[in-house]
Amino acid sequence: MKTLQILGTGCPKCKKLAENTEAAAKDLGIDYDLTKVTDINAIMGFGVMMTPALVVDGQVKVVGKVPGPDEIKKWLV
Repeated sequence: MKTLQILGTGCPKCKKLAENTEAAAKDLGIDYDLTKVTDINAIMGFGVMMTPALVVDGQVKVVGKVPGPDEIKKWLV
């Protein structure tokens, strides 16, 4: 199972990244657990200073932009 985390305060870009990440995971048919991290201190704990960000299995994959589902799929396989 993949652990997916969306780092952000709930802005529209954060929500879109969550949607795109879920779409990518569902397209690939993988088991995943998606959580949203909204606490600023927790976000900074990842070394992230700009949101939104995507973390896959504890590794930050993208910061400050919203990639499409096809790009996200590369990080999930």
